[in-house]
Amino acid sequence: MKFAIVLVACLLAFAYANEEADVLKEFSEVNAEDFKYVLELSNSIKAQQEGHLEADKENWVVKGEYEFDTKDGKHVKVSYTADDHGYHPTVQQ
Repeated sequence: MKFAIVLVACLLAFAYANEEADVLKEFSEVNAEDFKYVLELSNSIKAQQEGHLEADKENWVVKGEYEFDTKDGKHVKVSYTADDHGYHPTVQQ
């Protein structure tokens, strides 16, 4: 859970650091054994993540994606999973 909270905090800090962006969509739900959040800003930044605690109650499985436009106009989308075997991103440009 700590991994998920840190990742969410980093993404939200990144998103809110851009003062010229308006929040178009924001949703979060955090429970003891699962969580979900969605964030969309007016500057083409989007992020969503969800996770759940495995049946053993010790390991989290998290999946999500975020996307943004670079300063040179390229669109980047990162989809990922994270589990007890590590962080597994796939980047599309």
